Amino acid sequence: MTLTIVAGLLGLSLLDSTSFGTLLIPLWLLLTPGRVRVGNVARYLVTIGAFYFVAGVAIAAGATTALDTLQGTFDGLPEQPMRVAQLVIGLGVVALSYWLEARAKRTQGQPGRLAQWRDRAMTETGSGGGMTRLAVIAATLEVLTMLPYLVAIGILASADLGAPRFALGLAGYCVVMCLPAVALTILRVVGHERVEPTLRRISDFFARNSAKAVGWTVGAIGIGVTLNAIVNLVVLNS
Repeated sequence: MTLTIVAGLLGLSLLDSTSFGTLLIPLWLLLTPGRVRVGNVARYLVTIGAFYFVAGVAIAAGATTALDTLQGTFDGLPEQPMRVAQLVIGLGVVALSYWLEARAKRTQGQPGRLAQWRDRAMTETGSGGGMTRLAVIAATLEVLTMLPYLVAIGILASADLGAPRFALGLAGYCVVMCLPAVALTILRVVGHERVEPTLRRISDFFARNSAKAVGWTVGAIGIGVTLNAIVNLVVLNS
């Protein structure tokens, strides 16, 4: 695994660490009135990390099988039409990012699913099984929308690392993805009520901007796909 791949995976994992399931719900758990239940927060993070690892292995296996099946079909097609199709897809993804951001702005500040999840997180802190269920449900709803995670799986799969090193790389990704929540948990335990206002400001910021961040991430991926198609078309036509 090259340094470039490691740096790319590190950046993607830190981006994923700010998602709804990996940061916002742990913040709500830390802001629950009373003594911080470190065991429940740890159980939640271990569950969500393990879920993402298993889901990543399954997604990679399915994607590899699908690509092997489609490879023979696309091998005989001219490259230029394929690059044009890639360009159209990239522009479509960029357009989708604008729609997602516009929808986030329309729903900003409205009660609904976010408030329901906050209530759920804050009422299940007394139950270890509740933390496990909360983590599994959150990860299930979120995993297919975490585009950086899907990109990271693609990077690891295309690097031809072999199964053991692929699993090790994916496990490291999942650990790094949970580290900011772990750091905030330690800060909350050590700082007690003194750090609560800071944690509340962080929670409010991510609650306001988590939906917009999806649009930004989708847009960045769309731009990358579009630019790659343009560069290859220029090379083909030169």
